[in-house]
Amino acid sequence: MLTVYGCANTRSTRVVWALEEANADYQYVPVDVRAGAGNQPDYLALNAAGKVPTLVDSGFILTESAAICTYIADRFADAHLIPAVGTHERATCHQWCYFAMAELEQPLWTMAKHRFALPRAHRVPAILDTARWEFAGAVNILAASLGHRPFILGAQFSVADILIGHTLAWAHAWELPLKDEHVQAYAARLWERPALDRAQRREQAESGLAS
Repeated sequence: MLTVYGCANTRSTRVVWALEEANADYQYVPVDVRAGAGNQPDYLALNAAGKVPTLVDSGFILTESAAICTYIADRFADAHLIPAVGTHERATCHQWCYFAMAELEQPLWTMAKHRFALPRAHRVPAILDTARWEFAGAVNILAASLGHRPFILGAQFSVADILIGHTLAWAHAWELPLKDEHVQAYAARLWERPALDRAQRREQAESGLAS
């Protein structure tokens, strides 16, 4: 059985979302990284960075949320979360997965680091405006490529939509505007997916946060 080590309202949500889209059977182990659980020796043995998520599959350990999501998409091929190997569609899917991590999420993580994640002495508040500007630019690129299509690859929902959708939800929680109407509709379409709702409920319940 797959085991996911995660923490509610973090990047582990995108991994659980992928598993729910694939109707996979998995175990969820909560790791309260906010309370320092990620720095305990037993967890560091799984993930040297002390971060979530971590996936364990029959002794195989994988970290980094995008890598885990694409692994899940390949492992559960019948869910059709990723195009076939060697196709142009597969390459385009990878392009948008990398864009989500390197361009769309990067400014948000910069903001998080300089708001609360870094030690106070290493925070640079002045960088926040630059990060907002960078994020707006990335959204413009997304909008230009998305157009009127329902998903980033076209008609087929994919793992790239999971990574982009979760990142846009992060921005929404921080009240960063998604000014393009097609991006707004795209984000709403992703956030309404039943698998995301199940993922969020599972993480909240496993972390003891469900109301």
